[in-house]
Amino acid sequence: MKEGHLRSVIKGVTWRVIGTADTLMLSYLLTGSIGDASKIAGTEMFTKIALYYLHERVWMKLNFWRKLETLPDGSVKIVDHHKRSLFKGISWRCFGTVDTILIALFWTGDYKKALAIGFAEVFTKIFLYYMHERLWLKIKWGQKPHIVSAKVDKADESYSPA
Repeated sequence: MKEGHLRSVIKGVTWRVIGTADTLMLSYLLTGSIGDASKIAGTEMFTKIALYYLHERVWMKLNFWRKLETLPDGSVKIVDHHKRSLFKGISWRCFGTVDTILIALFWTGDYKKALAIGFAEVFTKIFLYYMHERLWLKIKWGQKPHIVSAKVDKADESYSPA
């Protein structure tokens, strides 16, 4: 299956709601200021939607930790391995953490608070992102059939476009 652009946008928005709530909570806990926490969370809502969309589109082009599975009707579907979701979450967190630190630094002017917020998010958001990704793998809306000509490597259960 191939993911449509609208699905990627909706995935980005749902993730952003979860991510913004997490940032708001962590920023408030670490700055003690609801004003600063609101500015940080509000700003990153916009920057992260764009960054997430780009991240999703890049990962759609990468095929490692995917395998082809033959269905009972003879058709073939692509299945993402849990490792793929984990590494996708880690790569997203790298981009997201840098973005959060820069935004927090801009609004607080305090690099220690900015780094603390970014560091705390690494742990909460990798877990939250992984769960979000696995849930979206179960949602079929916005997926289009995608016929691939592929070479399957049985040794590592991966494939590469032929």
